[in-house]
Amino acid sequence: MIEISHLTKNFDQFTAIDDLSFTVKEGEVLGFLGPNGAGKSTTMKVITGFLSPSSGTVTIDGHDISTSPMAAKSLMGYLPEGAPSYGDMTTLEFLNFIAQVRGYRGEEIARRVQHAIDEVELASVSQQTIDTLSKGFKRRVGLAQAIMHDPKVLILDEPTDGLDPNQKHHVRELIKNLARDKIVIISTHILEEVTAVCSRAIIISQGKIVADGTPAELESRSKYHQAVSVRLTDDYDLEADLANLPDVAAVEKDEENKLTFTILAKEGKSIFSQVSEIAQSKQWPVTEFHVSRGQLEDVFRTVTQQSTSQQSMPQQSMSQQPISQRQQGAE
Repeated sequence: MIEISHLTKNFDQFTAIDDLSFTVKEGEVLGFLGPNGAGKSTTMKVITGFLSPSSGTVTIDGHDISTSPMAAKSLMGYLPEGAPSYGDMTTLEFLNFIAQVRGYRGEEIARRVQHAIDEVELASVSQQTIDTLSKGFKRRVGLAQAIMHDPKVLILDEPTDGLDPNQKHHVRELIKNLARDKIVIISTHILEEVTAVCSRAIIISQGKIVADGTPAELESRSKYHQAVSVRLTDDYDLEADLANLPDVAAVEKDEENKLTFTILAKEGKSIFSQVSEIAQSKQWPVTEFHVSRGQLEDVFRTVTQQSTSQQSMPQQSMSQQPISQRQQGAE
């Protein structure tokens, strides 16, 4: 288990991580999300011991990263942002070097290196110097070194950055397979990666957690949860037919495709059957009709923008606050 308690990291007057607390259990794939500058990479670096915290603790399987760094780090595999390596080494030389650093000797080095190469499909570039590799292959070399010692914990910062769709699919399948008996934390800005790979997601903004849940739970917070998407073959006034449905919040028309509509539900209520009945009785010229689980992008945008606006609001003194707010604060 990873236990993060009241983690804070300051850089002079700037707070990159602000009192973060959460735990990650074995078998979980945690997606760590946030806008640029939210503190994702800094949190990764503190968890792995690359940076020391200003306050708070990180415990890996019972080992504090600050007081028992070697024990904690031996349990982790880390793919940093940018996948730094030694460009003048070949892929094979670099992975051999990593195996030696990890303490392997003799035939065990060859076995570990070959396993990593096979897992990440690097055989075709094993003899190329890393400087000559594409961005995608460099990421895969970085992933290979991270899994070399079969760690209990994998910390991956943008693991599919620069990969083509086929490579992304392979790496995501690899992560899902690895996660069966490991803890995996993935920092990413690709929201589709969260729904494809992660069992849980945390969204941070300005160093604070603003959402935490499974992808399905977060999607259910979207205004598009239970929304009905409709595509027509001809122009039709849907809003007039839906005006008397109390559970319909609004109807949005797609600006690019004028024949595509999204019917929003109030408070995530199920409106599909009601809308379907009206569509049939009124004979809508329907070509597509489906229900949305919600949009993670919508939730991401909402919670991070709310956090930013709250941070930018000037703090009122108690005497300046309305009486009702003062009473709530005292309760």
